[in-house]
Amino acid sequence: MPTDRYFATLTRARDAVIPRRWQERLMTPRGLLTGFLVVHLGFLVFALIVSLQGNAFSDTNIYRAWAEAGFDEANLSSGPSPWVYPVLAQVPMAIAGLFGPGPFFVLWVLIICVLNALAMGKLTDWGRNRAALSAGWWWLGFILLMGWLGFARMDGVTAPVVLIAMVYGVAHPFVASLLLSIATWTKVWPAAVVLALLSAARRRGAVLLAGVLATLIAVLVAASTGSLHKIADFATQQGDRGMQLEATFTTPWLWLSVLHIGDSHMYMNTDINSMQVDGPGSDVMSKLMQPLFAVAAVVVVVLIVRGLRHGLRAGGLDRTALFLAGSLTMVTAFIVFNKVGSPQFMVWLGPVIAVGLVHDRRAWRTPALLAVLIGIATFFIYPLFYTALSHNNPAMALVLTVRNALLVVLMWWSARGLHRLGSAPKEAAVAAPRA
Repeated sequence: MPTDRYFATLTRARDAVIPRRWQERLMTPRGLLTGFLVVHLGFLVFALIVSLQGNAFSDTNIYRAWAEAGFDEANLSSGPSPWVYPVLAQVPMAIAGLFGPGPFFVLWVLIICVLNALAMGKLTDWGRNRAALSAGWWWLGFILLMGWLGFARMDGVTAPVVLIAMVYGVAHPFVASLLLSIATWTKVWPAAVVLALLSAARRRGAVLLAGVLATLIAVLVAASTGSLHKIADFATQQGDRGMQLEATFTTPWLWLSVLHIGDSHMYMNTDINSMQVDGPGSDVMSKLMQPLFAVAAVVVVVLIVRGLRHGLRAGGLDRTALFLAGSLTMVTAFIVFNKVGSPQFMVWLGPVIAVGLVHDRRAWRTPALLAVLIGIATFFIYPLFYTALSHNNPAMALVLTVRNALLVVLMWWSARGLHRLGSAPKEAAVAAPRA
């Protein structure tokens, strides 16, 4: 079925479910604000209930323990080191822990709610950009679909910061790079967008200067806690980990474990709180992942530079389209060529696609749909049936396989679009790729 006909079918289905008058009410600044408040108040109420019981939830249990220990490994009885994250990750944890362990979880969720509100405001120009409201609704729906992966993990802190930075984009490279670099010193993945910005921006010196400034901030934070010698631990502590269960390249070993072939099996790496898969050749693949990861990043940079040069020659360069297409390609490559592959990595897709929808809604509706399908599959994996998956359940292994295949399709779509930006004739040079 042609793409336009397919999306027309989805539109008719939407119109059949949601009356036109309700669509008109929802597609207003007040409607989006109401939806935002309902979704985020729901998460806040749950967090408050959990906190009143003296508990945290998911990874925030680990973050709370780190904050209580003053981020000192000597004060921890077990579990992963706080230095598996870059040093600025300790800032939101410390803020959430200001009043002790009791309210930690609700304060953590409140921090993310505030950041999401700032990001939504920036995305829609505080409601003034009516054309961006549909993108705002898409991102809100994606936030809801991701659930606690976006509210109980560090990725939920960095995602809205990345979104704000991407709105600034190539027009304001220093501000964009500063925000992205700070986010990178919180959780590494925003480096994917930094690379795309550095490749596409006109003022690359501003991008680099902002990166240096953010690094100095990170150094000062580490020095203030007497932990400067640990500032690079987040990079070294990940090197020896095996193939995580959910990673794209783990899929063959997942099925070897499910089918009980050879000595393939799943096991928990308690040092980093990660479920991994072991089997014939898995150690070799684990060692190959880092060079493959680097090669993939270089290929994406080459594609961005190729598009940049073509646009300059054709006289129709759209740096924003190039930056957005490059960012999506780089982010999906960071997921696909990653031996970790945790469910919360899907949160990374939201900011890039939301900003892409504002730039060109028609062109970006395909990745928006793919991301929703990826999110649905991820929701079945975690939190619904992760226990079954980790006990070799073939149905959940199939769901994970489909999810990983969709990630590869999304990466292919974005790479193809990026390639087309470097191949389009002059009159189409400023157009974003169509699916």
